[in-house]
Amino acid sequence: MASQDWFDKDFYKVLGVSKDVSEADLKKTYRKLARKYHPDSNAGDAAAEAKFKEISEAHSVLSDPEQRKEYDAVRAMGSGARFTAPGAGGGNGGFDDVFGGMFGGGAGAGRGGRQQYYQQGGDYDDLLGGLFGNGRFGQSTGGFRGAGGPTKGRDVTATTTLDFVTATKGDQITLQTGEGRNITVRIPAGVADGQKIRVAGKGQPSPDGGAPGDLVLTVTVRKHPVFERDGLNLRVTVPVTFTEAALGATIQVPTLGGDPVKLRVAPGTPSGRVLRVKGRGVETKKATGDLLAVVQVVVPSHLSKDAQQKLEEFAAELPAENPRDDLIAKARG
Repeated sequence: MASQDWFDKDFYKVLGVSKDVSEADLKKTYRKLARKYHPDSNAGDAAAEAKFKEISEAHSVLSDPEQRKEYDAVRAMGSGARFTAPGAGGGNGGFDDVFGGMFGGGAGAGRGGRQQYYQQGGDYDDLLGGLFGNGRFGQSTGGFRGAGGPTKGRDVTATTTLDFVTATKGDQITLQTGEGRNITVRIPAGVADGQKIRVAGKGQPSPDGGAPGDLVLTVTVRKHPVFERDGLNLRVTVPVTFTEAALGATIQVPTLGGDPVKLRVAPGTPSGRVLRVKGRGVETKKATGDLLAVVQVVVPSHLSKDAQQKLEEFAAELPAENPRDDLIAKARG
C-alpha cells in the first residue's frame, strides 16, 4: 500500500540502480548492500544501521511488482505536481487530472470542489494522509476506494522475530493482534532478515462490504551460532589442524538440522579455501543453495620441546622462500 513519504524518497537512488533495473540485478545489489550495512557487521554504528533500514525499505517496495508499479506512479505524479490554485492558468502539472475523479465531477464542479478544499485549510499532507495512512501493528495503511466501488479494508503492519532454522526451512506461526485476534501466518522457506511478508485478507475489515486489508509482516532473523546465510547458500567455518591441511584429510562438516557430511581436504589446503557441498543450503520452491565450508587452519598454541625440535627440523628442510615477498612487492607498486 502506498506511503505518503514516497514523494520524498528515491528508492532507486538509495540502492544505486536505474529505474529499469531487472529483478535479478535488484536482488543482487540489495544483497551486496545488506551485507555491507547489516547491524551485525557494524555493531554500534548508528549511521550503518540507518542505512540498512533505508535500503531494506527501498528493496521491500521495489522487489514487489505491485508496490513498485504503485511507487513509480506516485513518484511520477509528485514530480509533475505544481501547487497553483485551480483555474489559475497553465494547469498544475497533472495533479488535478489525477485527483479530479476523487474530489469532483466535471471540469467546473471538480475544480470548484478542490479549490474549496485547499482554501479551508486542507494542505497537501492532509490530502495524502487521508489517502495513504500510517501504521505499526494494530494501526493501518490506507484503504482505497475505487470509482463507485466499495472500500478495501486497511492494511495492518506487524513485526516478528524468527530463529534461524525457522526462517531457513519455513514454518507456520501464530501472531496476536492488538485487538486480541490470532492470525496464522505461513513462513516460506528461505525468508531473509528484514524481508516483508504480505498475508492477504488478514488486515482490517472493509467499512462498507469490500475486501479486507492485508497483513504486512516484517521479519527479523536471529543469528545462528554455526551457520550464516549467503543468499541461498549456507556458510560454516570449519577448523582443521595444521597436519590435516598440509597432508590432506577427510573431515566431517555439520549440516543444518541433518547429519554431518564428509569432505576431502586436499594436501596443502590454506585457510580461507571454500569447500562446496551441493544442495545442502537453503531450499525454496524456486531453487536450492549449497553448503559452503570455509577452511580455517588451526595452529597449536603449545608444543612440547620434542615437538618443537621436530618442527624446527621440518622448517629447515623447506625451501628458503618468504611467502610475504609477493605481498610486499605489490605494496611498493
